[in-house]
Amino acid sequence: MVEQWLNEVKLKADPEGLGMILVHNGIVRASSRQRQPVRAMKLTYDAAKLEKAVAEHKKKEGIVDIRVWINQGDLKVGDDIMVALVAGRFRTDVLPVFESLLSVIKQEIVSELESV
Repeated sequence: MVEQWLNEVKLKADPEGLGMILVHNGIVRASSRQRQPVRAMKLTYDAAKLEKAVAEHKKKEGIVDIRVWINQGDLKVGDDIMVALVAGRFRTDVLPVFESLLSVIKQEIVSELESV
């Protein structure tokens, strides 16, 4: 998926406007932030909120493209939770949008229903 996204973004972007692509791959860890063991987790997300957040972040100055995939359902340790890509002109354009988007996804879009 990531390699395909990278190729698609590079092909469609104006070379004058594309200088950086950041990719995040969130993975289910074997322990929580509180250092409690985790064997599995159950996730869901609000697709409409995700679409809106991506659209809003794409409007930011210097951003060429944004792609996000979020896994749903029963996930085990090592499974991908999310893949997010933000492409843009300069590091100073891309980094703040990347951080903002990840925060919005984590705080407002993804719901961890259960962790065992």
